[in-house]
Amino acid sequence: MLVQFYSGNAYVVLSTVLQRGGPPQHDIHYWLGKDADEVESTLASDKALELDSALGSCTVQYREVQGQETEKFLSYFKPCVIPIEGVFSSESGQLNGESYKISLLTCKGEHVVSVKEVPFSRSSLNHNDVFILDTASKVFLFSGCNSSTQERAKALEVVQYIKENKHGGTCEVATVEDGKLVGDPDVGEFWSFFGGYAPIPKDLPSCAEKQSDSPFLQLFWITAQAKLCPCEGSSLNKEMLETNKCYMLDCGAEIFVWMGRNTSITERKKSISVTEDLLRNQGRIGLKWWSQSCMKKVVEKVAAIFKHQGYDVKELPDDEDCQPYINCRGKLKVWRINGEHLTLIPDPEQTKLFSGDCYIVQYTYPGSGRDEHLFYAWLGRDSVPDDRVDAISHMNAIADSGKKDPVLVQVIQDKEPLLFFSIFQTVIIFKGGLSKRYKNLIAEKGILDETYDEQKTALFRVQGISPENMQAIQVNQVSNSLNSSYCYILQTGTSIFTWIGNLSSTVDHALLDRMLELINPTWQPISVREGSEPDIFWNALGGKTEYPRQKELKQHVEDPRLFTLTCADGNFKVKEIYNFAQDDLTTEDVLILNCHEEIHVWIGSHSNIKSKQQAILLGMKFLQTDPLVEGLSSETPIYVITEGREPPFFTRFFEWDSSKANMHGNSFERKLAILKGKKQNLEVHTGKSWKGSSKESTPDGLRSKSVSSNGRSSSSPVTSASVTHFNSSTNFQIYTPTPTARKLFPGSPFHDSAGSPKAGAESPSQTAVLDQVDGNDASENSVIYPYERLKVNSSDPATDIDVTKREGYLCDEEFREKFGMRKKTFYGLPKWRQDKLKKSLHLF
Repeated sequence: MLVQFYSGNAYVVLSTVLQRGGPPQHDIHYWLGKDADEVESTLASDKALELDSALGSCTVQYREVQGQETEKFLSYFKPCVIPIEGVFSSESGQLNGESYKISLLTCKGEHVVSVKEVPFSRSSLNHNDVFILDTASKVFLFSGCNSSTQERAKALEVVQYIKENKHGGTCEVATVEDGKLVGDPDVGEFWSFFGGYAPIPKDLPSCAEKQSDSPFLQLFWITAQAKLCPCEGSSLNKEMLETNKCYMLDCGAEIFVWMGRNTSITERKKSISVTEDLLRNQGRIGLKWWSQSCMKKVVEKVAAIFKHQGYDVKELPDDEDCQPYINCRGKLKVWRINGEHLTLIPDPEQTKLFSGDCYIVQYTYPGSGRDEHLFYAWLGRDSVPDDRVDAISHMNAIADSGKKDPVLVQVIQDKEPLLFFSIFQTVIIFKGGLSKRYKNLIAEKGILDETYDEQKTALFRVQGISPENMQAIQVNQVSNSLNSSYCYILQTGTSIFTWIGNLSSTVDHALLDRMLELINPTWQPISVREGSEPDIFWNALGGKTEYPRQKELKQHVEDPRLFTLTCADGNFKVKEIYNFAQDDLTTEDVLILNCHEEIHVWIGSHSNIKSKQQAILLGMKFLQTDPLVEGLSSETPIYVITEGREPPFFTRFFEWDSSKANMHGNSFERKLAILKGKKQNLEVHTGKSWKGSSKESTPDGLRSKSVSSNGRSSSSPVTSASVTHFNSSTNFQIYTPTPTARKLFPGSPFHDSAGSPKAGAESPSQTAVLDQVDGNDASENSVIYPYERLKVNSSDPATDIDVTKREGYLCDEEFREKFGMRKKTFYGLPKWRQDKLKKSLHLF
């Protein structure tokens, strides 16, 4: 997103995120230019408060100061924010025939870049940072010897941004490495701007960094007279905050202001004013503030605002949550952990698991031109710790031996993701266990063996979403195991009952009948509806007691969040990447995509992670840390995914370009090749034990096949793999400017560069859609239809269109009217979010 910021002005920025469920989330930032006067600064903070009030006092607000912006703020304006000197006026941006001003910029940040102009002097250079020297004919990137590869790569995005916007895409680009002087004319030219080469002195330790290590916390109550009164108490807790007061929490590096729901706008303005005075007097920067609010009021007001903009907030569909995103008719193999050995489960028994055992599941499914592989370690709720450890170890060993580079998943019973049940289609989970260690444990402790027996009483809860995804879970045979939202099967040894809860659906009833046939087709059940149970039914459950009778509502799941992980010298650090995109998956990093109900550990090819088992441990550490303090369960499923082999159920959270995921080199080398327009041999880096890609090496004619009880074909041998490389001549642009962006900087006219890299080839229908992306007004050269003819349920549908891109045939004005945003913004959203918005408008 490209916006002009002037150093003499102040701005208010509203960011609204439409979530998959629940109310939208709002963040308000007010940005203060370094030369903005006190009047503009005060007005910006006041307007931010008024905007918060208009949105139901449900926002979080941030004070942003030029050169010290938060990463969240910078993430809105990728690749960077470079403020323009002066104050905005109607003449801004006009050329005056002035000579080109040489500037020196410093770039900091590995995922978002903070760009700051520094004095054009040799003394500004250092060994730790990355610098950009912008001259009339060439842009130089100078990399300090201590700067990271990721920082250098992100700085190249700024270089391209400057090249396209200030030089019309025609200038040269050169890279200069700190300490390398021989054999490169660009190095000599770079130093000539500084009067010739001279060594850069060593950097001194930063005092500010040392001070930041010591924690500081102080809570103040802000009085009606705008005075700060320290709150007594050695620790902080929520009970200290009163709803009719405002508070300031001073954390040293940043300050938080909390506003009670019963405070007035005047009181809130005073609290911001006194806090800003404190910041100015002490020369400090960071400020974040938010209001306590009534959620019902928030939801109603926000819903009204977004409905006015064309969004149907209450009825946005959640269908994507029920999609597995991969082919679920693949090949399944299941092993049980049995002491130090693995027992292969016969195909007819693969769908029967025991809660006292651990299993390894290998699933092979057709991908894009090759077979893909998915391994689960399923850990029963009552399994022995040694079996759990061996399950993870054996899963890694099997996965590594095949060299298939599969996705690995750790799953604990009762926390299974939807995909796990989808690939099994039908699962029956019995109590007890069959493994040696489980049998030894209950014998040693004198515990009753509850392992399922057809002659004993057993109660099963039936659940699922369709015949392709249904489960029967054996639960304790007592009446409080019942729930009105489900159907159950009760086996007493002499009789079979089916119990239908009053809140169960017709889908539940169909699944009950189907599951009954699968467990034992000879059973003749007695059907019982809730409220009409005979005494024999309650006697089999040990008597009638209370059980849950309320409708089970699906919990709202927030949008996914992306984090970087670092673990050095025993210190585990987590840092969030805001407004993430595929480019944030840098090859040197280990990242976690937190989907709340499951997490995905992504391993870059150039990261220092040595094994997938190590990645699982990092995932477990992340769950323990719970950086969002959202109550993440330590039993949350953990997926381990390697760069270049990302499955569809991972890539759906990004606007995914598969060729970017297969580029060669580190992140700096990749970005530099793109910037200079060089064609690359695209392949996955294979420096680790896992390979970039694979295919089955066992001929189909020699593979023994059988059909399991759920209709899926199975393969008995563990297959080996060979490496397949993919070549492509496609180049990619780090950043493509719009006509509006071309006017961003005064200094030189913009004209297209004939040498600009071209986007990958698209089908004619896709090209027509992409040509309409905001800023190019190419719609006059494309087919345009009115909204009423593009709807799925239209009475007069357009026929010569790509039905997967209906929205692309809307004119720009009608698109903004319906979607509440411009096309470029829409196509920058993740695919699942695009689909959700299209569904709400009947365009999908």
